Amino acid sequence: MKKTNRPNILLIMTDQLRGDALGYAGHPDVKTPYLDTLASKGVVFDHAYSACPSCIAARAALHTGMSPEHHRRVGYEDNIPWTYPHTMAGELSKAGYHTQCTGKMHVHPLRNYLGFHNIDLHDGYLHAARYGSVPYRESQLVADDYFYWLKEELGVSADVTDTGLDCNGYVARPWIYEEKYHPTNWVTDRSIDFLRRRDPGKPFFLMASYLKPHPPFDAPEYYFDLYRSRELRPPFVGTWESDRYLKESGRIFDSKTGPIDPDLIREAQIGYYACITHLDHQIGRLIMALIEHEVYDNTLILFTSDHGEELCDHHMFRKSRPYEGSCHIPLLISGGALANIEAQPGSVCHSVAELRDVMPTLLDIADAPIPESVDGISLKPLLTDPVEKLRDSLHGEHSYGEFSNHWIVTETDKYIWHSQTGQEQYFLLKEDPHELTDRINDPQYRDRIDTLRRLLIRNLTGRPEGFTDGQELIPGRPYPPYLTDVSDTNEAKEGGGVL
Repeated sequence: MKKTNRPNILLIMTDQLRGDALGYAGHPDVKTPYLDTLASKGVVFDHAYSACPSCIAARAALHTGMSPEHHRRVGYEDNIPWTYPHTMAGELSKAGYHTQCTGKMHVHPLRNYLGFHNIDLHDGYLHAARYGSVPYRESQLVADDYFYWLKEELGVSADVTDTGLDCNGYVARPWIYEEKYHPTNWVTDRSIDFLRRRDPGKPFFLMASYLKPHPPFDAPEYYFDLYRSRELRPPFVGTWESDRYLKESGRIFDSKTGPIDPDLIREAQIGYYACITHLDHQIGRLIMALIEHEVYDNTLILFTSDHGEELCDHHMFRKSRPYEGSCHIPLLISGGALANIEAQPGSVCHSVAELRDVMPTLLDIADAPIPESVDGISLKPLLTDPVEKLRDSLHGEHSYGEFSNHWIVTETDKYIWHSQTGQEQYFLLKEDPHELTDRINDPQYRDRIDTLRRLLIRNLTGRPEGFTDGQELIPGRPYPPYLTDVSDTNEAKEGGGVL
């Protein structure tokens, strides 16, 4: 199938970018002029979430359009093969698109193309792909195109770890090589080169998949300098949180809490924001290249992230938790091709959206069939009518040891159940967007909490872990990060339902 009048598609994917850490989202410190431009000319989905907020599970949702219980990745676990019959790139390739990914895939095996015609791969530093026992072909020093290229350019011992930073730590310092060798620049370079060598007889699907602002926080020094003299907004700490784990782990460089030292908290913020602005400027390069290649006017741009970063909110660092810093993500649709579908540029849609919605949205825009395996819902109708509602609620989850969690989020509130301990929380997001006050014991919200709890029970009914008997939630059940026994019940599907 080939329709040359269909729009080109540019999917700009970032890693660990929180939904509020952008200029257009109202952040008081972070500067993102190019992404602000895309937002001003496009449609912003300000209630977008990652239902299983860590790298592998989130990307499974993106590439398959499936919810966690159906793509089976409900936590983080490396080295499980990706064997899905339908993928976003695969369906677009079948529909006549020339498909390319540059940057992060984070799949297994590393060179699994998931339906793309070609991949210029850079997954960032992955511990599981670096160990000496890893087979030669799966070692990222061989399989990762950026690392292979960096050694060709700077010598066999050159590595991103030359800064002394780890891929999950809060320690920050500027990039030590010329900026042109930075992985963020490399993804942009390879994306622009695809525009040169693409098949001009086909529409293209280009996924520019950036590692940043995922640690290491190692942007070029220019971007650190933008924030060093600024007074930065401190992290949000809820009245419900204790400092128990911070006291235990606050001196560990890659802890789940972040640092206990306030100076190191500030350094982490500076490094994180520096990576975001560097990323923004490189996205600006890519947008200018679209214009110069005379394809911008017929290109649709979708921008999002796999999950967020707690960045010391509530004494937490990294992701996987059910709080906004971790699971709330940016999502916007922009580009010249919006004019062809009568979208409303500059509008904001408040409907709850999720990464599983990206695949059906792009297939819908490409006039390609949406497989029945897809759980997500196309956002295309909301581009012309942003006040419409996609779903009433979303079920999120993450296997995370003692911090394992399930949650129900709506446009106005969030209910959390910690599946190992049974602890519950309830937040009124509409008036408390930073989750400072836990209202789980407030009697005036008892009926609402009961409603959301029942909705979670409905979503978990039939799950192999045995989280519920259909009447009550059952804490302490085994909860592995990958489901090998999947029960496909109508009640569990889609994570929605009428409230």
